[in-house]
Amino acid sequence: MQQVIETERLIVRKFSIEDAPFIVELVNQPSWLRFIGDRGVRTIADAEMYLLKGPIASYERLGFGLYMTGLKEGHAPIGMCGLIKRESLDDVDIGFAFLPQYWSKGYAFEAASAVMDYGRRVLKLDRIVAIVTPDNERSIKLLKRLGLVFDSLIKVPEDGEELAVYAPGV
Repeated sequence: MQQVIETERLIVRKFSIEDAPFIVELVNQPSWLRFIGDRGVRTIADAEMYLLKGPIASYERLGFGLYMTGLKEGHAPIGMCGLIKRESLDDVDIGFAFLPQYWSKGYAFEAASAVMDYGRRVLKLDRIVAIVTPDNERSIKLLKRLGLVFDSLIKVPEDGEELAVYAPGV
């Protein structure tokens, strides 16, 4: 387990191949499918490839990526939160997704705040943004709590979807 951040209630660590069963569960949640999109991950083998080509490749290439987020007490995996560098964006963006049973408990804010701080303090990133579907009210509320404000609308080259960019307030 390669721990990256520890908060009062959470452990944020690098993903490993052993996390594949959790990935299958997370990326097939209705909220993930609606707001993030279908990644075609249906089996453990699909999840292993998702991890290898996504977060794990990002750690090797950039030194950061999406991280497994779990409860400190009992070590239950509850979601993911981390930093992503997309070809289509100039800035690094924060991403997060949590299993519905862990919503409205402050975990996403706790993890995202810690990841933003880690990005600025440890990785020395000047600017961290977020992209979100304009109708994802729960995520937008969290982004505002993190101090991000609406900046612009962009079209993502991969699928032409229009997304809202939230950036640090001036």
